[in-house]
Amino acid sequence: MARQVIWSLRAQNDKREILGYWKQRNKSNTYSKKLNELFKESIKIILDFPQIGKVTDDTKARIKIVRDYLIIYEETETQIFILTIWDSRQDPEKLKKILG
Repeated sequence: MARQVIWSLRAQNDKREILGYWKQRNKSNTYSKKLNELFKESIKIILDFPQIGKVTDDTKARIKIVRDYLIIYEETETQIFILTIWDSRQDPEKLKKILG
């Protein structure tokens, strides 16, 4: 049975902000589109191999690295929950508060 991907509201907003940032910074959609494709490809890999991500301190959540970003997700028998997309160049204490 195929798993379903569920994006949290936070993850949707994070992705939109990241892609919007690069579009504005570069004055072009090119890098944003490329980064979005990398996110999509990583989600496909997670669907096929959900345990590929590194286990976090919270043993339910896993991390998949995509360039400078971390896709943080949880898996169940039928679903993959995308919790957030995190820019790894930020203060890790901030991430702990978010996932808290």
